[in-house]
Amino acid sequence: MVNLVNLESVDKSYGVRPLLDGVSLGVAAGDRIGVVGLNGGGKTTLLEVLAGVSAPDSGRVSRVGGLRMAVVTQRTELPAGSTVGEVVLAGYDMEHEWAADARVRSIVDGLGISALGLDSTTSTLSGGERRRVALAAALVAELDLVVLDEPTNHLDVEGVHWLAEHLLNRRIAVVVVTHDRWFLDTVCGRTWEVVGGRVEQYEGGYADWVFARAERARLAATVEEKRQNLARKELAWLQRGAKARTSKPRYRIEAAEALISDVPPPRDSVELLSFARRRLGKTVLELEDVSLAAGDRTLVDDVTWRVGPGDRIGLVGVNGSGKTTLLRLLAGEAEPVAGRRIQGKTVSLAHLRQELDDLPGDLRVLQAVEAIAGRVVLGKQELSASQLAEKLGFPPARQWTPVADLSGGERRRLQLVRLLMAEPNVLLLDEPTNDLDIDTLQQLEDLLDSWPGTLVVVSHDRYLTERVCDNVVALLGDGKITHLPGGIEEYLSRRAAAVQAPGRSQRSERPSARPSEQDGRRAGAAEKRAASKELARLERKLDTLHTKESKLHDALALAATDPGRLMELNAELKAVVAEKDEIELRWLEVSEAAE
Repeated sequence: MVNLVNLESVDKSYGVRPLLDGVSLGVAAGDRIGVVGLNGGGKTTLLEVLAGVSAPDSGRVSRVGGLRMAVVTQRTELPAGSTVGEVVLAGYDMEHEWAADARVRSIVDGLGISALGLDSTTSTLSGGERRRVALAAALVAELDLVVLDEPTNHLDVEGVHWLAEHLLNRRIAVVVVTHDRWFLDTVCGRTWEVVGGRVEQYEGGYADWVFARAERARLAATVEEKRQNLARKELAWLQRGAKARTSKPRYRIEAAEALISDVPPPRDSVELLSFARRRLGKTVLELEDVSLAAGDRTLVDDVTWRVGPGDRIGLVGVNGSGKTTLLRLLAGEAEPVAGRRIQGKTVSLAHLRQELDDLPGDLRVLQAVEAIAGRVVLGKQELSASQLAEKLGFPPARQWTPVADLSGGERRRLQLVRLLMAEPNVLLLDEPTNDLDIDTLQQLEDLLDSWPGTLVVVSHDRYLTERVCDNVVALLGDGKITHLPGGIEEYLSRRAAAVQAPGRSQRSERPSARPSEQDGRRAGAAEKRAASKELARLERKLDTLHTKESKLHDALALAATDPGRLMELNAELKAVVAEKDEIELRWLEVSEAAE
């Protein structure tokens, strides 16, 4: 297959630091490539060289003739004095032209452009809104290749899900830098890791990259031990903790199980809950008959909600639904219109806000951390200020950098370090993943796994929410706080139903796909649903057999002096192992069908 873009022996440096060193790679038609690496490691530079935004210092970049490419980087600028509609729908002269195009309508609605208002001037938009407008303008065009830098940063969970589905349904090549691991795993078929000026290439998405990195760490004795442990723990969670991900394996179960055989579960929920109750008592945070508003809009209406000791809650909702305002109410920083907020006497509360205005710019990083405390105990770990700072991305040399000189991502990390150093027993986190690279996210999740307290998280990062939270609640625009037993999948289903219901009559008037196309899509969706249900059934059966196998091994050890009993148990064990092997083979077949 002919490559759309080729890089040959490309070098690119800023100052004396080489970000790309002799990099050679290519993007073929239909490739979906995720780019990962540390903040400042060269991901954005690679994208800009690939897209022609920035020229390499040496080497060659070639593109196929007539390439239709769109680029949305963090530096994207919109035309001065333009309206949202002029930017997004630049190729359409009349409204009826784009309104009759289902793909364009989907982009305008899916990215929330309609809500911004097509007649709004771009100069009045926030940074996040401007990024969404630039993304919509890129996707509206007919493309061969789209290059995206952190496209999910300013989207809610629903928007991230829409973007993933959109890119999967379009037959275009995608190169995307993002820290959203669910998005990487859902969209990407290949992964590039930018590290030390090189670009390491892997087949598969995020789960495969984690597996490859864990395997590489296992085989290379010189690899730093803490990185090995984190990668193996991450893999253990991918295999055990999130069933939705185990339905899409692209590596052998046996190899993965060998890597994680001695890794404990990421979180002992029973032990943490018991410890949290001892620290917090019965009352933590309660909202009693509360109503909450933003301007003339009611966000919550006469709601009673209890956040108890050891609760780990993810709060989801569309942008503007009131998540941040509700978090501020829980923190005691906002007042309800009616009702009251109750806080337990033993609560020590910490609130990570989206704003970065609470950092002491006159101090150095380590001094800013030690101003809170010199040492901290997080679960079973006791860490010094320097050790915790290093865990969250500040190596010893960087700890003496003035706070005023830190980048946005570094300031976010420092905010987190200072928050954890205070040893709170209630954490309220508002978009904690903003500007954090994947390695730092792994470290943060590792800390939160063993953190014994109450946690409420607002995040568009579906992966983090699913990993660190045990329950999900939503603001669905009906004035209630709705518990979702099915988690984010249930939230997306409810939102999809709510969006479709009012528009059925309108859609019936618009041109629709041919019946055969609709039938084919329905049949495909039905097959996937059936495969997903069978996967869930098989996984439950495998869990049961695994437990039974473990019990039989224990029974064999106890029956060492009873030959008759040993033969009986051994026959039963062989039957269980045979059944387990059969189900694993079936699981692999169904998982391929589910893809």
